[in-house]
Amino acid sequence: MDKTRILIIEDESPIADLLRYGLDKEGFETLAVPSASEGLLETERFRPDLLLLDWMLPDGSGIDVCKQVTATRNIPIIMITAKSDIADKIIGLELGADDYVTKPFDLREVVARVRTLLRRAALASRTEPGREEPEAVRAGRLEIAERERLVRMDGAPVDLTPKEFDLLLALIRRRGQVFTRTELLDSVWGYDYAGDTRTVDIHIQRLRKKLGASDLIATVFGVGYKFEKRAD
Repeated sequence: MDKTRILIIEDESPIADLLRYGLDKEGFETLAVPSASEGLLETERFRPDLLLLDWMLPDGSGIDVCKQVTATRNIPIIMITAKSDIADKIIGLELGADDYVTKPFDLREVVARVRTLLRRAALASRTEPGREEPEAVRAGRLEIAERERLVRMDGAPVDLTPKEFDLLLALIRRRGQVFTRTELLDSVWGYDYAGDTRTVDIHIQRLRKKLGASDLIATVFGVGYKFEKRAD
């Protein structure tokens, strides 16, 4: 059975070695590279199941790597950052990262977060034997192909980050239901996510802008958000 592959993009050798040691010990297959350019190359060659990505790299930003990777692949990404400012962390999450750990970190926490993300990714991609593929979800001018993770508005593709897609899908599956910000955090980011509810607000704003239909996702003041039923 093939091992789950994890690519570590980290220029500080002691940190990269520590991560490789801990993850190899847990049964993962790991590869560590020290730069953004090598990371992008190995993302295609090594074909990892998850990325551990440093925020600051000698030849660029981990954020740039995150944007390029998520533009072509739906792969879980954990940002490794020395930044403690929540605004910086939200930027990473907006651009496709799924989680983050702050230096200095506990190796056990990293392993736990890796397992949580991989488990969530596996559940999202699992299909039952013999089960027909679900048809596209439609709501008025909006169409979502779940398996292909494609979104179209009036037939034109809409470029969403993985988290924007997951958030839209969570809302549209239960049209008319009001979700609190905390419920959306639990559903889309996971119960153990360490961020705050502003992450949801930012992603909602971006979804409305990209869809060009701010009336589809309604704000329920004092509560949260819902996808309007009348969109059908």
